[in-house]
Amino acid sequence: MTFDKIKKRALRSCLLFAGMGMLSIGSTGLQAQNLHRDTAALLKEVGEVRLPSQAELAAAGNKGASLILPTSPEGYHLVFKGSDHLPVITQQGRVYAPIAQTTVCLYYQLMDDKDSGFALDLSKTVVVPPAAEIAQKVQSGIAFNQTAPFVIPALKAWKGGQGFYLLSARSKIVLPISEKETLSPLASQLQQEIEQTTGLRPTIKIGNPGNSDIYLELNGTQPRLGEEGYQLEVTDVLKITAPAYKGLFWGTRTLLQLLEQHKEIPQGLAVDYPTYKVRGLVLDVGRKFFSMDFLRKYVKMLSYYKMNDLQVHLNDNGFKKYFGENWDSTYAAFRLENDTYPGLTSKDGHYSKQEFRELQALGRQYGVLIVPEIDVPAHALALTHAVPDIGSKKYGMDHLDLHNPLTDTVVHNIFKEYLEGENPVFTGPVVDIGTDEYAKAEAEAFRGFTDRVIGWVQDYGKQVRLWGALTWAQGNTPVRVKGVTMNTWYNGYAEPREMKKLGYPQISTPDGWLYIVPAAGYYYDYLNLSHLYDHWTPAQVGSVRFEPGDTGIIGGAFAVWNDIVGNGITEQDVTDRVFPALQVLSQKMWGGEQKAMDFKSFDNQRLYITEGPGLNLSGRMGTYQNGKGLDVPIKKDWLGDISSKGIKGVFKEKLSSQDRKVSVLTGTALKSSWVFKNPKDKIILSQEEIGYDYTISFYLYRSADAQKTGKVQSETIFSSAHASVVLNQKGTGQLGFSREGYDLSFNYTVPTNKWVHIVVTGTNKGTALFVDGKATDSLYNHFIQYDDKDKTKMRKIETLVFPLRQLGGFNGKITGLTIYNKALAAGEIEALK
Repeated sequence: MTFDKIKKRALRSCLLFAGMGMLSIGSTGLQAQNLHRDTAALLKEVGEVRLPSQAELAAAGNKGASLILPTSPEGYHLVFKGSDHLPVITQQGRVYAPIAQTTVCLYYQLMDDKDSGFALDLSKTVVVPPAAEIAQKVQSGIAFNQTAPFVIPALKAWKGGQGFYLLSARSKIVLPISEKETLSPLASQLQQEIEQTTGLRPTIKIGNPGNSDIYLELNGTQPRLGEEGYQLEVTDVLKITAPAYKGLFWGTRTLLQLLEQHKEIPQGLAVDYPTYKVRGLVLDVGRKFFSMDFLRKYVKMLSYYKMNDLQVHLNDNGFKKYFGENWDSTYAAFRLENDTYPGLTSKDGHYSKQEFRELQALGRQYGVLIVPEIDVPAHALALTHAVPDIGSKKYGMDHLDLHNPLTDTVVHNIFKEYLEGENPVFTGPVVDIGTDEYAKAEAEAFRGFTDRVIGWVQDYGKQVRLWGALTWAQGNTPVRVKGVTMNTWYNGYAEPREMKKLGYPQISTPDGWLYIVPAAGYYYDYLNLSHLYDHWTPAQVGSVRFEPGDTGIIGGAFAVWNDIVGNGITEQDVTDRVFPALQVLSQKMWGGEQKAMDFKSFDNQRLYITEGPGLNLSGRMGTYQNGKGLDVPIKKDWLGDISSKGIKGVFKEKLSSQDRKVSVLTGTALKSSWVFKNPKDKIILSQEEIGYDYTISFYLYRSADAQKTGKVQSETIFSSAHASVVLNQKGTGQLGFSREGYDLSFNYTVPTNKWVHIVVTGTNKGTALFVDGKATDSLYNHFIQYDDKDKTKMRKIETLVFPLRQLGGFNGKITGLTIYNKALAAGEIEALK
């Protein structure tokens, strides 16, 4: 076998090939091996793995049976390292009968008895048969719910039963008396979430479950399921059991996803557990501020998909070339309250220390580790704005001067403020210190600085996470490995095989696969979901593919980087990019190589799973079919259905005969309008907002009375927690909208004392205005022109998640509020009546 063939084979994943074993060579071994060795001959001498028989597995029971490793070539020995289904074949090589036939990738290394530098990674695919009694039932022809119910991520193993469990008004959440204190908080949370999902509110009971009940129990009989695994048994009672609390919690997420699809759940038995320990999202809050409310909702959304890691990138800066090549005016932000250096904390949005403590506490409740990241010594302009003396005059003020002793003092003080004392701000076990993209010429100084910061953080008992940079910054200065985990993001900065050899556990975060940079024109605006589903797992780091089960890869993370400061991106625009990616990547990080269906089927079915109980960041409204809105209104003349009872100030009146003669109202069948005499008067609607795609249609009569006051008023029509639509945008007289500090206007002034028909359509690309059936203005395809030497243009984000919660803030009348959850075409809008 030639070296080129071996190399190609090394980048291939373990083949899921039922019934046969497929041997492949791992990339780590390729790097370590002596190229003069006859690798092909070595492979021929590696024997077959022997699995215990079904009878042996049955006899072993909960003790498991031993996996027999292949024979080794003379002068070599095999070391078993693990599998991608550890509850079935453990890291110690014990094999347990699964509940369903399971394809397992084994990972082991061929070691030279004399040369410790040689390690050849090998993988082997084996099929482990189910427990004997299950196989007998299948052979006997008993009818099963053979297809596992759909959830994201998919259940690892499913044995179908007969019939269905039905959640009803009589259902209870039942806890064993021995675990009342431990599980009562989870039961109360689940009670509320079931009510939010189904409208039913099961009572909580201590004791034994009955028909239609939900039973939660911590059970140590399956310790190999680990911290996050659980068992779901569905009969007339739905039982979730797990050896650890987090696994039990994940089981409740599965239950909620099942219930939001249907109150009837197929009977059967599921065993579920993650392939990878770390399953995360990195969110850049440095270059775009995200509210604490948003972060708290993201914790819940991530948790709903069993994602367990949210890395909050707390500081960063824009690019100098977009700010007149002036470091002083280049945008930079540090998002956490700081007392040692008060000028450090961003004035345009930051989190108090207590808010951040509470965010971490919420994360613990929902099984999500909050990892705070303070990025040094590059991406550090916020620090040098606060303390200019520590900025590098040679490499730019976004680089810290690593030769200035004051730099160590400042950085140490910043970390110390959040780590020390009886009530530290960083309460979790992991702190990220950044360390990416520093000047290559300063490799030795960079390595020394990195090692010192690791030490400062570890002095407070924390584990350290950092961005891989040690291939880029090669040198002789040692950087400690113990207690340090690395995000490997670009192989030119940290070659993953080299990092594995050094001993760093890796979180696969490859930029060419998993970086979202909204509207930047590079990396991804939206991730390539089908490609990720079909080709990526955390074992893929850039162009390097590790073997499934390789213990050096502990998980994966995708990232949102808000590089283009001020481009108009909103929290909801980010969610529009994150949520579909989250659904796909939760499957890949939990399930690894496992795919229960092809991407087309998955892409269709994922649309029926929401963000989680009580969440609607995307502003979904009404019914969707295959992810598309309907051709008929989801709300037709919404205001006509609202009673005036209990509403103060605003009143409902019949349309006059004169109004009915107005051309835009002729033929509409509208009978009444709401009259607003005072800008303080409001109507509260039942929906906060509607997200992309949508069409909002209404008839408006703007009174001239507002202009007679002599005061400039915005004349708000619609508003929500996130946005407002106004008749007089910033005194321009133009119809417009505002969200997250961005004020946008249509080139249109709503006339006074005249009925007009206004239609607004919105997509994730922009917003359009139609008046009296005609296209009037379009906020699409506009660009920000920079004055850098390249005359760079970046797309301006002019989207609007349309606010609906509050109607009012103007003088006039409104009627015929109609809403579609699709963007109507121009011809359809012209035909509206």
